[in-house]
Amino acid sequence: MNNDGLTDLDIPTLEEISATRARIAPYILRTPVWRWQSKAMEEALGANTEVWLKLELFQRTGTFKPRGAVNDILQLDSAAREQGVTAVSAGNHAIAVAYAARIFGISAKVVMPASAPKFRVNKARSYGAEVVLVADVYEGFAEVERIQQEEGRAFVHPFEGSTIVTGQATVGLEVCEDAPPLDMLIVPVGGGGLAAGISAATKQLQPDCAVFGVEPEGADAMHRSFASGRPESIERVETIATSLGAPGTQSYSLGLCRRFLEDVALVSDEEMLEGMRLLFHEMKLAVEPACAASTAALFGPLREQAQGKRVGLILCGSNIGVDTFVELIGQGG
Repeated sequence: MNNDGLTDLDIPTLEEISATRARIAPYILRTPVWRWQSKAMEEALGANTEVWLKLELFQRTGTFKPRGAVNDILQLDSAAREQGVTAVSAGNHAIAVAYAARIFGISAKVVMPASAPKFRVNKARSYGAEVVLVADVYEGFAEVERIQQEEGRAFVHPFEGSTIVTGQATVGLEVCEDAPPLDMLIVPVGGGGLAAGISAATKQLQPDCAVFGVEPEGADAMHRSFASGRPESIERVETIATSLGAPGTQSYSLGLCRRFLEDVALVSDEEMLEGMRLLFHEMKLAVEPACAASTAALFGPLREQAQGKRVGLILCGSNIGVDTFVELIGQGG
């Protein structure tokens, strides 16, 4: 056992990750991996730097989230499915749980903060979920616990637990299979489930690849947890990247991140806005702020380390309304 508190039995094996991908394959897309080649990229990073994008924003529901949600719900027995599921989310996980519940013909009640974009609330409802709006994500976790107790619904966690993490690990498996061997991979971090899964898969397949997490400055729970060595919470979420606004970390995903990530970089809202503009101008990708975090880290705090290397970026989601997108990229642009 390492000082991250995990035994080898806790780490998703490549066999488990491969089996998970086969299990969820009927319900998710194998999203493309594409090389980013442009004058702007060469000028910023040098002609010897290769950048490969995992375009998970093209996933069903618009983000990577169905991988974990589908995998989790597939594990429920018939009695649990009869009771239905519940979830708490600023949007993307709620949408994914709603999608997964509709696939399997079960009831979903999802809890979202009242500040969640109407685009995401409507998208969750479009998949048939009942949406409960609360003051903030902190109240959301309390509400989802009440729903579990009173209605007997199974809780599909937004980032913690082996079924969620192993589902998200399938992204890393696909990157390693579809891109050339990488020197470096940059993954957005909210609660840490995506980074935990991707890094666990990648480090087993390509041990020499340095995997970095990236978090917003205004939602830095994982960064704090790396510093203290234990799960940490934040007092409030203050970032435009609401999809990365987890109120804290939890032990399993944190343990995997501490085992397999090199470090967690921090980016500002302005750096993510610039990343959004760049992805739109270069490739006409209209992404949410969280999706631009990996690009922001590449052109910001991780730029020097990336130069001359083959780098992978996880582009995690595109759940943003047209009006919001135009408003955001117009700020200071």
